[in-house]
Amino acid sequence: MRLDDVAEETVFSISSNKVRSALTILGIVVGIASVIVMVAIGQGAQASITNSIASAGSNLVQVFPGFGAGGGAVRGARGAALTLTIADAEAIATQVQGISAVSQERTTRQQVIAGANNTNTSITGVLPAYATVHNVQVADGNFIQAQDVTQVSRVAVLGPTTRDDLFGVGASAVGKTIRINGIGFQVIGVTVAKGGTGFNNQDDVVYAPLTTVQTLLIGDTHLSNIAVSASSAAEVTPVQQSITDLLLTRHKISNAANADFTVLSSADIAATASTVTGTFTIVLASIAGISLLVGGIGIMNMMLTAVTERTREIGLRKAVGARRADISMQFLAESVALTFLGGLVGVLLGIGIAAGLQAFAGITTQVSIGSVLLAAGVSIGIGVVFGYYPALRASGMNPVEALRYQ
Repeated sequence: MRLDDVAEETVFSISSNKVRSALTILGIVVGIASVIVMVAIGQGAQASITNSIASAGSNLVQVFPGFGAGGGAVRGARGAALTLTIADAEAIATQVQGISAVSQERTTRQQVIAGANNTNTSITGVLPAYATVHNVQVADGNFIQAQDVTQVSRVAVLGPTTRDDLFGVGASAVGKTIRINGIGFQVIGVTVAKGGTGFNNQDDVVYAPLTTVQTLLIGDTHLSNIAVSASSAAEVTPVQQSITDLLLTRHKISNAANADFTVLSSADIAATASTVTGTFTIVLASIAGISLLVGGIGIMNMMLTAVTERTREIGLRKAVGARRADISMQFLAESVALTFLGGLVGVLLGIGIAAGLQAFAGITTQVSIGSVLLAAGVSIGIGVVFGYYPALRASGMNPVEALRYQ
C-alpha cells in the first residue's frame, strides 16, 4: 500500500467524523499544553532562583549560625540561633586569606510605617561593605556610610519594592521619614532593583546601620550571618574551608558534625535550589502527564470504535488482496495523525499560555526546546502505543466473518 494512499485514507477517515476526531484531539491538546506549561513554570522558577542567587554577589561565601550537620546538641534553625559574633567576623577578615570583603549582617522582620502606609518587610543591619559583597547599587541617594555605623544613626536605605509600598510607585523617598518599631528613620537612599519574590525578594528590604539595628531594634550584638566575598572563583572553596576551620577553633568544637554554624557558597545554594526546583518540575510534569494518559485512552477508544464501525470495509479490503500489514498501517496512521495534530496544537497552546502567564500574571516561565520536542515526541508515541492494539485487532480479522458483520 503506497504512502500517498495511506495519507489520503487517513484524511478521509478523520474528516468523515469531524466532531469525534476533534474531541479525541482535544484530549491530547490539553495533555501536551499542560505538560509544556507545568515544565515552563518549573524551569522559570529554577531560572529565577538561580538569577537571584547570582545577583546576591559573585564568589560569595555565607556563614549562618545554628543548623549543626550532625547529631550533637540541639541546634537552632539556620539563621535563628545566636552563635555568630562580631568578633567571629573580624577574625575571618583578618585571618582568612583570599577574601576581598566581609559583611556583618543582622536581619529581623518588622512593620514599617510611612504616613498612612505600612508594610511588613525585612530589616537588615549592615556595614558599608554589604554593598560590595552583595553587588548592591544605589539608584537615588547614598548607601550606609561608616559614620552612620559609628554614630548609630537612624537612617535607612529602601529597596525599590519597599519604596513603592510606602510612598507610591517610583516616588521620591530620599529625605522622608519612616518608622520602625516606633522609631523614626530618615531615608537616605533607594537601591537599584535586583528582582526576587516572596521572602527572598531582594527589593523588599530596608537597610540600616548594623549598630542601629542591634541597639534599637533587637537589643543584642549577635549576627544573623556573615557574608564573605572571595577574591576570585578559584578561592571560593579554600576560603570556605578556611572559615570552617577557623570557626571550629574559635567555638571550641572538635567534631565538625557538631558545628553550630554552616558555611555555604553560592554554588552550594544554587545546587540545592536546582535540586528542589528540579523535583518540583518533575512533580508538575507528572501531574500534567496524567491528562496525556487520559488522552491516549481516548485515542484507543476512538480507534476501537472505528474498527468496529469499519468491520465490513476491512473484510472487503482483505477480500480484494489487502495484507495484514496494510490494514495495520492504515489504523496506526490514523492514530498517529490524530495525536500529531493534537500535539502540534497543544505545543502552540502551551507556549501561548506560558507567555500569557509571564506577561499578565507575573509568573516567571521558561519554555525550552527540549520540553517542546519531548512533548511532540510523546504525542506521536501515544499515537503508536494506544493505536497499536486497535490496528492489530483490525489486521487480524477474518475476511469472511468481517463481510458477514452487520
